[in-house]
Amino acid sequence: MHQLPLTEDTVILGLLSLCLGFVFYTSSIKKGFWKKFYTIIPTLLMCYMLPAVLTSIGLISEADSNLYYIASRYLLPAALVLMTLSIDLKAIMNLGSKALIMFLTGTVGIVIGGPIAILIVSIFSPETVGGVGFDAVWRGLTTIAGSWIGGGANQAAMLEVFQFNPKKFGDMVLIDIVVANIWMAIILLGVGKSDKIDKWLKADNSSITTLKAKVSAHTEKITRVPTLHDYIILLCLSFFAVGISHFLAEHFAQYLENTFEVIRNKEKALSSLGSKFLWMVVFATTVGILLSFTKAKNYEGAGASKIGGLFIYILVATIGMKMDLGRFLENPGLIAVGIIWISIHAGLLILVAKMIKAPFFFLAVGSQANVGGAASAPIVAAEFHPSLTSVGILLAVLGYVVGTAGAYICGLLMEIAANV
Repeated sequence: MHQLPLTEDTVILGLLSLCLGFVFYTSSIKKGFWKKFYTIIPTLLMCYMLPAVLTSIGLISEADSNLYYIASRYLLPAALVLMTLSIDLKAIMNLGSKALIMFLTGTVGIVIGGPIAILIVSIFSPETVGGVGFDAVWRGLTTIAGSWIGGGANQAAMLEVFQFNPKKFGDMVLIDIVVANIWMAIILLGVGKSDKIDKWLKADNSSITTLKAKVSAHTEKITRVPTLHDYIILLCLSFFAVGISHFLAEHFAQYLENTFEVIRNKEKALSSLGSKFLWMVVFATTVGILLSFTKAKNYEGAGASKIGGLFIYILVATIGMKMDLGRFLENPGLIAVGIIWISIHAGLLILVAKMIKAPFFFLAVGSQANVGGAASAPIVAAEFHPSLTSVGILLAVLGYVVGTAGAYICGLLMEIAANV
């Protein structure tokens, strides 16, 4: 008999495909239990949670799988090309400054949330946020700040900068994954109720509606029955772009590291600009935008963004696989720090959104551009409409730029809070 958990990627991919198929089949049923179920729970959230359940019950092992790496390095850039192929850059610019304001609010929420969470938890459980020297918990929490204002490269930079004990780094990765995934699940839940939330925020989402209508009208005009020829051309455009993106990212990141000491040195604020993943996302998006000025734009009529959407859903399933619900209570004290921290981030976003009457779309994408980075911000943006994917990408790239500097400031504030 085969031992659990299953570790073969071919088998795990089969199970993830089964999860996606189950969700899409049941969500297409327009009556009875499933109709009511999907009016409350968005399909994207289900595609995210079912793989998490498979990991949590010990059926599959994410640690032994390369599927997330393949999905994020191969399918994500291909999806970015296919989903930005028909972009209307002028209309994106017309969305205004609220997207940027909400993104920066999210960043500030992370920067001040960390030290406030330490102060709150130290009242009830000082040992949870204690520790001395390299074992000091605040040092470890700086790696979460790096991850939540940018991504993995920023997280690694903070580990170098604040010299946290590498043996205890796993605990911080656990908090990062558990809390960030819970927050993403809440955001996805909100996507299904975005109209009600916008009404409560008194938001003016006319610019978003105009953009969606414009893209939908263009798509309708060029829609045709796709042929094998169309699919081969889309394969060529997307995966040649993936190859180009990886090639350029590898050499450009290397060039930056070799040329600029500020990027080469992991202790400097801009070191995350040496991330190959960041530049892969940037170059893939750039290729997509350049193609939008050519006749390739009309391949949206053959279903370019739908294929991109398929790739995104596979990525979502592999991200969901990282979430082990059973580990939630493994370190309740530190998880509590993470939950208080993300709650401050969320609270500040809601407050500012209410003040400036920003649509929920900007709140959701502004938050994920910080907490989730380039892998999840486009996913959340695309769930509103494929034409909005690029907004998520642009803000996520900005997250990489401000990530290390923001996390560094957060780290200094957390040191002060821990020593009060």
